[in-house]
Amino acid sequence: MSVSVAPIHKKKSWKRKSARLEREDEGAGPSQGEEEEEEELVNETETTRSLSLSELRDMRKDFSRHPGEHIVTWLLRCWDSGASSLELEGKEAKQLGSLSRGGGIDKAIGKGEPARSLWRRLLSAMKERYPFKEDVVYRPGKWTTMEKGIQYLRELAVLEVIYVDLNDVRSAIDPDEVQCTRPMWRKLVQNALLSCANSLAILTWKDRDGPTVNEAASNLREYEESISSSFVSAVRELSQEFKRFKEDLSYSLPIRTSVSAIRSQRSSAQERGYRG
Repeated sequence: MSVSVAPIHKKKSWKRKSARLEREDEGAGPSQGEEEEEEELVNETETTRSLSLSELRDMRKDFSRHPGEHIVTWLLRCWDSGASSLELEGKEAKQLGSLSRGGGIDKAIGKGEPARSLWRRLLSAMKERYPFKEDVVYRPGKWTTMEKGIQYLRELAVLEVIYVDLNDVRSAIDPDEVQCTRPMWRKLVQNALLSCANSLAILTWKDRDGPTVNEAASNLREYEESISSSFVSAVRELSQEFKRFKEDLSYSLPIRTSVSAIRSQRSSAQERGYRG
């Protein structure tokens, strides 16, 4: 049992030099001009290797959907695990067995004999199983950290990638390179906690075209860092104020003690006067 993986490129290169010599009259300028050009020719050969049984088992483990894992989350994990770098023929893809835990999708993954990346096979199988984007039910809960918010945004990008034209080589199939549209941003804000939603709602981009998901993720991390820095500064300032308050309090204690002692002495004198 074997499966082809991404082609291994072996390059053989050599250099060819060409020289051009130009002569001019002595009165016209330099007596001799020389120009040398260098060109590198590359001969690239492509070979494939086969996976061993242990490698195939590891591959199943890496790309199998976990119990209870949402199908969109699973797809993003496959992308992050390198599904786009694995070239598989149809019969080889079938040898991976049940990856999605869904018979219809697993059957579609093995369709088509020409070699294609596992990522393209997964996207094609999803589109065959769910012809319309609305067919994929995806309602995650509120995200509570910025990293979970970025994860949610990337999963929204996976939904977009499923329904691009896979036959068009210009189509973006990298979730991180998908344009972050306003509807996607709106969903991100709506699924944020109220404390984050109010701040994110006012964030926008100047250009007509939105940033890529990767750029939006970078902006979110920068925003979180700025918020964290402001919080740390506020805590530091509060700590300094509390320290000053304690110092002021310590200075006022001896005065209060002296006043109490004077009052005590007066009370004692008055008591002795009454007794006399």
